[in-house]
Amino acid sequence: MFKQRLRDSILHSFRNRIAVIVVWVLLCIVSFGVLSLIVKQLREKEQYYVSIWSYAMSQYGMGDNNPLIELIVNKKNTIPFIITDERLQVKFSHLIPDKILHNPDLLRKKIDHLASVNEPITFLSSMSGARFFVFFGKSKLLNLLTFFPLFQIIAFAALMWVGIFAFRYAKVTEQDRVWVGLAKETAHQLGTPTSSLLGWVEYLRNQPIDQRAVEEINKDLAHLMKIVDRFSKIGSSTPLRPEVVNEIVGESVMYFRTRIPKNVEIRYNGLAMAPIRAMINPALFEWVIENLLKNALDALQGKGLIDVTLSDDDHYVYIDVRDTGKGIPKANFKKIFEPGFTTKTRGWGLGLSLSRRVIEEYHKGKIYVVDSEIGRGSTIRVALKILHG
Repeated sequence: MFKQRLRDSILHSFRNRIAVIVVWVLLCIVSFGVLSLIVKQLREKEQYYVSIWSYAMSQYGMGDNNPLIELIVNKKNTIPFIITDERLQVKFSHLIPDKILHNPDLLRKKIDHLASVNEPITFLSSMSGARFFVFFGKSKLLNLLTFFPLFQIIAFAALMWVGIFAFRYAKVTEQDRVWVGLAKETAHQLGTPTSSLLGWVEYLRNQPIDQRAVEEINKDLAHLMKIVDRFSKIGSSTPLRPEVVNEIVGESVMYFRTRIPKNVEIRYNGLAMAPIRAMINPALFEWVIENLLKNALDALQGKGLIDVTLSDDDHYVYIDVRDTGKGIPKANFKKIFEPGFTTKTRGWGLGLSLSRRVIEEYHKGKIYVVDSEIGRGSTIRVALKILHG
């Protein structure tokens, strides 16, 4: 039931994200379409204005006393243009810098540029019969509207990134609340039966039965109480203290050695090494190691080897848990640490997800798949900052 609710929640979040992206894309398309129509109409309008000016100048000339010329070049006109004769000698210009007008090479480039923007307009002077050419560009407004789609794309991309980040953050936050609530509820539910079992163990100690079996039951009960304590710590303040990594990992290995199938072997090199210290919360860190051992044991399916290896360098201590089991597909190297991901028919996909949270968020370390080969096994590594001195 929980897995189904989790999948439904993820699917619902995914559908919401797709819906928002679709709406954004539609808004972009509509916006670009409307803007393109406005740009087209404005460009046609400016071309019409220039054609009217050209006709008026062909009829009334380009003299200084021509009121139409004064109207064209007043401050409200932001369309740059150059009027030349047939030899491309400038007869009149507007919004063209003097440094261009007085430099033949720059002038030629400017005329070529204006000709590429708009097709030049030709007119004959009714007074002299001479032919003139009007080379013109875009107004400031048209230029702004032409480049505006680029700003829109950047703005929509930024909004989409913010939206995706917000969805992702909300999803992670929601899942974290689910995991923390589930862990604390599990600890609460286990509290009553463990307390009852403690009473039964004390009762069995006074009975005429094999006390070795009672002692093993007591060890398992103590371990169960550790697990309850670990679940209760999820989401709470987690104090770290200097600990010897070799010993903590060794305790988890020793516990598993007496409880594994006879065809499974666990090796560990840490107890033969010099002590390696790190800042650790023992209860939560033991949980991570036990979870990795349990996953390795599941991968073996009753037969094989689990090799736990400690190593270190100047900065980190590494705990590698290698098994000879079924292996992990490369595409799942990161997915196995995601909440809800599992390949087990009865699994919830919580173990490795919570392990990553314990290592990366609480201990500021790293946990990842080093390598894996289908049918030959996997190696998962935990890396913690080493404590010198």
